[in-house]
Amino acid sequence: MTRTYHIRTFGCQMNVHDSERLAGLLEDAGYTPADEGAVPDVVVFNTCAVRENADNKLYGNLGHLRPTKAAHPGMQIAVGGCLAQKDRGEIVRRAPWVDVVFGTHNIGSLPVLLDRARHNARAEVEILEALETFPSTLPARRDSAYSGWVSVSVGCNNTCTFCIVPSLRGKERDRRPGEVLAEVEALVAEGVLEVTLLGQNVNSYGVEFGDRYAFGKLLRACGDIDGLERVRFTSPHPRDFTDDVIAAMAETPNVCHQLHMPLQSGSDRVLKAMRRSYRSGRYLEILDRVRAAMPDAAITTDIIVGFPGETEEDFQATLDVVAAARFSSAFTFQYSKRPGTPAADMPDQLPKQVVQERYDRLIALQEEISWAGNKQLVGQTVEVLVATGEGRKDNETQRLSGRARDGRLVHFNPTGPAVDGSVRPGDVVHTTITYGAPHHLVADGPLVAHRRTRAGDHAEAGIRPRTSGVSLGLPGFGAPSQPAQPVGGCSVQ
Repeated sequence: MTRTYHIRTFGCQMNVHDSERLAGLLEDAGYTPADEGAVPDVVVFNTCAVRENADNKLYGNLGHLRPTKAAHPGMQIAVGGCLAQKDRGEIVRRAPWVDVVFGTHNIGSLPVLLDRARHNARAEVEILEALETFPSTLPARRDSAYSGWVSVSVGCNNTCTFCIVPSLRGKERDRRPGEVLAEVEALVAEGVLEVTLLGQNVNSYGVEFGDRYAFGKLLRACGDIDGLERVRFTSPHPRDFTDDVIAAMAETPNVCHQLHMPLQSGSDRVLKAMRRSYRSGRYLEILDRVRAAMPDAAITTDIIVGFPGETEEDFQATLDVVAAARFSSAFTFQYSKRPGTPAADMPDQLPKQVVQERYDRLIALQEEISWAGNKQLVGQTVEVLVATGEGRKDNETQRLSGRARDGRLVHFNPTGPAVDGSVRPGDVVHTTITYGAPHHLVADGPLVAHRRTRAGDHAEAGIRPRTSGVSLGLPGFGAPSQPAQPVGGCSVQ
C-alpha cells in the first residue's frame, strides 16, 4: 500500500527549497503527496530557528497533531530543519509522539529514518555536525512549473551576532559552477522560465575554490542558457558586493534588475555591534553604483529594529538611511533574542513597547516611500510572469497576479483582445499599470500582450518539474559539455 506524505515548511527560501528536496526523496522512496483534506501517513515539519516564536509555533503544531496521530495508528511525524538541529533530543522529550528528528546536514536520511522508526517502534534522532550530502545531489519535486530555486552554496562564514544560522547550517560550502548551470539547464528543459540563485551570502560564492569573481561569472553564464528568461538571486552581503556583479546584472539581459541587499541597521555603532563589517556610508555608495548602472533597479532590504543597546539616535540613523536609500520595499523585523547567539547575552535588551513604537515609525516611513515609488509607475507597461497564490483577493476581483521583472507584485485584469485562449500561471503578459499601492501595483485595463508558454501548459496540466540530483563536478563556466536533459521526467500533482 502506498504511503502518503505532507510537508509543512517554516522560514526562508532555503527551507522552501529544502522541502522540495524532501518531497523528491520521499517520492523516490515510494511515497505520494496526500490529497487535500486527507490524513497523511507522514507529516514532516521543516523548521526555522530565526524567530523567537519558532519554538512555540512548532510545539503548538505538534500538540495540535497529537490527537490525529492517536486516532490513526501507523501515522508518523518527522521534524527537521534548523530548529531540529538546535534542539535535538529536546523535541522528543517535549513531544514524545514525534517519530523522527533530523538536522540540516542530513536531510537525505529522512526515508531511512522513517523506516527505522517504524521497524524499531521508537523515535529516531539523527543530527550530524557536518554536511553529509550536498543538497544538490538529492532529487527534488519542485513546487512551481514556471519558477525554480537553485542553491549555489550552503552555510555561512559570517559571524553576525544576532544570527544563529551559521551554527546550524555550518561553514559555507560552494557548488561548482558547472553543477549549478547543469541544474539550471535541467529546470529550463522542463519548461521553467525563472530561476533564483540561493545562498546565505551569494556574492561570497567562489571562496571555497578561490575565485572571488565567481558569482558575477555565474550570472553571465546564466545569460547563455537558451529559454531562461529571468534570473534572480538572494541574498548578497554588502561586505562582498563588488562592481563586477553590478556589471553582470546590467549587461546580462535575463538577469532581473532587482536587488535584495540587507541593511539591518543604519547606525554604524549598531552595525559594529552586529559584526556586519560595513558601515552606512559604504552601503549607500553601493546603492548609488547599482542605480547608476541600472536606473530602473528595484532595491529591497532587511532591517532589524530594537537590537540590544539601540538608542533613539541609532534608530534615527536607520530612518535616515531608509529615507536616502528609497527602497521599493523592506522586510522589517523586531529584534528577538535567540539562545546561542552573542546578542542574546548582550546588556540593554530593549523593552517591547520601545521596540514596537520604533517599528511602527519605520513601517510608516517605508510605506510612504514604497507608495511614492509605485505611484511613479502608473502609465508604464510592464512584463508580468503570471503566478498562482500571489493575490489573496483575486477570486473576488476577477484579477490574476504575478511579478514584474523588478519583483514588484502586479494584480492585473486578464482580459482583452490580446488574450490567446486564457491566461494561465506560467504565461507571460504585458499590461499597463493603472494604480500604485504601497505593497503592489494594479493594472485594470486590457492586456497589451499575452504569450502562452510551456510552463503555462504544465501549470494547467498540474505538472511540476522533478529533477534528480546533480553530482559534484570540476570548476568551470559555460554550458556543460553535453546539454542537460530533464532527469526523472515530470510528476503530476
